[in-house]
Amino acid sequence: MEVAIEYVHTAFRHDCTKEDIQHAVLNWLYDDLWDEETDKHLLIGFDRNGNTLEIMYNVVDDQKMKVFHAMPCRNIYLPLIDQRRSNARFNR
Repeated sequence: MEVAIEYVHTAFRHDCTKEDIQHAVLNWLYDDLWDEETDKHLLIGFDRNGNTLEIMYNVVDDQKMKVFHAMPCRNIYLPLIDQRRSNARFNR
């Protein structure tokens, strides 16, 4: 199922392009609720060059997300990738 992506202007503050954000969403390594009160989700995925991006978004509905933050992934979030893999029920 393809997810529609809405963008807030702040998503481009760190020079990430729509194409790289879309690629990271489709090629995600980690995607989980980050802050329940504000419905913030953190996604870590690969851009078109294979670099990891950190993306913050809100769920609009079952088929749409609103991205408000995207930048090269900071080292503080990288351990989440391994943690998520080790807790995953299925290998990908």
